[in-house]
Amino acid sequence: MNTGAFVCSCAGTCAVDLESVREGVEGVDVVASSSLLCDDGLEAMAQVIDEYELDQLVITASEAGCKQKFRQLGVEKGLHPEATSFVNHREEAGWVHDEPAATAKTARLINATYAGLREEASSRNVSKETGESVAVVGDAEAAAALADTANVTLIADGTDFADSDTDLDDVAVERGRVIDVEGSFGEFELRLESRVTEDCVGCMKCVREGPDGEVTRYPVDIAPGVEDGDWVECCPTDAIALEGVERTLEADQVVYPDADAQTRGGRLGFHTGSLDAATAAAVESLLGGIEKPKHLDLEMDVCASGASSQMGCNECVDACPHGAVERPNIDEVAFDEVACQNCGACTSACPTGAVELREPSNERIAREVEALLEPRETGGWLFGGADSLGEQVIAFVCSERARRALREYGRRATVGDADEFRYHPVLPVSVPCTDTVGEAHVMHALAAGADGVALLGCGEACSHTGPEPKADFVSRLNRATTDFGLGERVAFLAPDPNTPEAFVESLSAFVEDLDDSPIPAGGHVATGHLVDADRPNPSYDSHGWTLESVRAILGHVEPEREVIRGLKDFGWMEVNDDCVLTPTCTNLCPTDAIRRIEGSLQFNHELCVNCGLCAEGCPEAAIEMEDGLDLSLLPENREGDDPAWVTVREGEMRRCIRCGDPFTSEASARKIEDEVGETVAGLSSDSEHSVFEYCGNCRARFLFEG
Repeated sequence: MNTGAFVCSCAGTCAVDLESVREGVEGVDVVASSSLLCDDGLEAMAQVIDEYELDQLVITASEAGCKQKFRQLGVEKGLHPEATSFVNHREEAGWVHDEPAATAKTARLINATYAGLREEASSRNVSKETGESVAVVGDAEAAAALADTANVTLIADGTDFADSDTDLDDVAVERGRVIDVEGSFGEFELRLESRVTEDCVGCMKCVREGPDGEVTRYPVDIAPGVEDGDWVECCPTDAIALEGVERTLEADQVVYPDADAQTRGGRLGFHTGSLDAATAAAVESLLGGIEKPKHLDLEMDVCASGASSQMGCNECVDACPHGAVERPNIDEVAFDEVACQNCGACTSACPTGAVELREPSNERIAREVEALLEPRETGGWLFGGADSLGEQVIAFVCSERARRALREYGRRATVGDADEFRYHPVLPVSVPCTDTVGEAHVMHALAAGADGVALLGCGEACSHTGPEPKADFVSRLNRATTDFGLGERVAFLAPDPNTPEAFVESLSAFVEDLDDSPIPAGGHVATGHLVDADRPNPSYDSHGWTLESVRAILGHVEPEREVIRGLKDFGWMEVNDDCVLTPTCTNLCPTDAIRRIEGSLQFNHELCVNCGLCAEGCPEAAIEMEDGLDLSLLPENREGDDPAWVTVREGEMRRCIRCGDPFTSEASARKIEDEVGETVAGLSSDSEHSVFEYCGNCRARFLFEG
C-alpha cells in the first residue's frame, strides 16, 4: 500500500506548524500540506495521488463536509471508499494546546494512525436469523405501538386492560405474572405464573363472585395470595388454580419496562425502560434477525475455563456486561458473538488469548502506542524544546462519550475562554470502551516509555459497565507500578462536556505527580509473546504480552518488592504435606505449568495464568494459589539446567517389584492401600508381595498367571 499524509491548518485557524508536522511524520510515502486542503489544496492533492500512485490517505480533517470532499476525491482516483482516514488536529490538538505541543501531537497522531492502519483487520460479519415475535410485559401502549411491524404478545403481569383505551386488536394478550426471563436474542423464554389455567372460557363468573379487586377481567386472572372459598367452585371449566400454574412463553425479543437490566450494560433484544423512539427503533431493527461485524477472534484450544468437570478461569464470564459469555457446562465457556457489543471487556480479562478483539486488535493498539511515544531528544530537536509535550501520557480514550467530550472542549475553546479548555497534550489511542484496556496494555505503554497512562472513559454514563468501571483496575495497576519502583502511573478520568474545568484539574493533578519515566521512549517494540517459552497461545495474549513488557521495564528500574502485586494473570503455588503426587493437577493445568518428574512436583511460574484449576481439582486440597508475579521464580533469576521449573513437592516413587519401573508415588500408593487394601488382600495370597507393589501391566500378568 502506498500511503500519503496530508496536513492542513484550516486557513491558519489551527495552531500547527505545517512544515514541522511534515518533518515529524514517518514511514509514509509522501507528506504534503496546505493552509486549506479542502479548497485550494484539492487539485494539488489529486496530483500527488497520481504521482505517487497512492492507495491510502491519512488526512488532518475534522468537519464532516471536508471529510466527504476528501473521500469523494479518493473514490474519483480509484481508491476504496474506506481507504481515507482522518486525524482530528483541531479539536484534539490545535484548539486546546499551544502551537509547539499541537504541532508535535499532530505529527504523532498521523504516525499512530498510519501504524494502526498497517495492522487493521479485514472485515467479517456474524449473523443470526430470528422471527418477529416480541413479548411486551405490562405496557399496553408499547404493545400497540409495536404491533404494526411485529408479532406482539402483551403479558398482563397482573394488569387489567379491560378499561384501557389502547387498541389491542392486533395484540395477543396473555395472563400471568413474569417470574423469570431466560435465554438470548431470538430464543428468549419467559416463565409465567397465573392462577387461572388455559381452560378459562372468559365467562366472567369468577370476576363477579370472587373477592373485590382481586380478579382481573381482561385477561382473566387472580392475584396471588387470594384466600380459598366457595366462590372458587363457580368456574364451569375448573380453570381456577389458586396454588398457581406455570407455563413458558417464547419470544425473539422482550420489552420489559419495569425490569432490571439482565446485565450491567444491557442485552441484545432485551429492552428495559419506557418505550421511547430509540427503543422502538432498536426493536424494529432486530425483527427477522441481525447481521453485524464480527468483533471477536476465538481460540478456545488455549482457554483455561476448566477441564474434567472442574471449573477454572471465569474472567470472561464475570467481565462481560452484555450476557454474551456463559457457561453451558461447568468446565467450558461459550461466546454469543451476535450478542457481543464490542466493549472488549472479555478480551482484556482473558489471560490466555482465547478471546481477542478483532478491531482494534492488541497488535494494532501496540503499534499505535509505540508510534505516539518518542525519545525526548527527538521531540526537542524538531519542535524547538524538549518540553513541547511535557510528560508523555498515553490516553486510552473511549470512542463513545469520552472522545466526543474532548472534541466538544475543542469547539468551545474557540468561542469562550480558551485557557479554560486547555489541558495537558495527552497522546490518545481510541478504544471501543475503557473496558478494552487490561493490564497488558498498561504495562506495554510503560515499557514503551510512557510517563503515565490515563484511561478516559464515560464514568457514570458508561453504556457498558456503569459508574467508575475502572476504579479497582486502576488501584490494582498502581499497586504494581509502585512495586516496580515507578510510583503511581495510572489514572481513570471521565471528561464531561459540561464541566471541562473538572477534567482539566484532574488531569493536571495526575500529570503533576508524574516523574519522568526511567524507561526510554522509542526503544521497545512488542512481539506480544514469550520468546523462549513453549506456549501455544496466540501473540498478544494478556499473560505473555504483560510478561514481555514487565521484562522490558525491569531493565530500567529497581523493584521495591520481589513479589509484584496487582497483576492478576500471575500466580504461584504452595503445596502442603497432604499432597500424594497424584497426576490430577498436571492433567488439569491448561498451560502445562505443572509437571511430575522422578517423584517430585514442579511448577513453572512463567507459564501459570493463575486460573486456579489445579487448586480446584486437587483431591487432597493440598494446593493454594497465591496472587502476584514472583520475580525470583522467573528463569532469568534462577540457576540450574532447567531454571524455569521449581520443585514444590518432593516425594519418593514406588518401583514395580517385577519390572523395576516407577509407576506411582509412595504417598499415593500408601493412600490407596489404606483405603482398599483389605478389599483386595486375598488377590495375592500366593505371593509374598502385595498387589500394590506391581505396576499396572505387571499386576495384570501376575493376577492372570496366579
